[in-house]
Amino acid sequence: MKTFRPMLVGIIIGVLVGLWFGVNIGKGRPFYGNPFAAERTVGERIKSTIGEGVGKAGATLEKLGEDLKGNPKP
Repeated sequence: MKTFRPMLVGIIIGVLVGLWFGVNIGKGRPFYGNPFAAERTVGERIKSTIGEGVGKAGATLEKLGEDLKGNPKP
């Protein structure tokens, strides 16, 4: 009976820590992060994706303009 209680406490703590890490890994977050943190809304994800796309398009157009001038950037 003396070894049962510490073993039970260890199992319970292990299950809770495993759930914490598992939820974060399942959501694609760092395993040590907060699993209860608010997720980004669809609108926020769309805005960030559009912003990245516009940035890449701008860089591509700038490189194309330099190529047309005959001064290629490294």
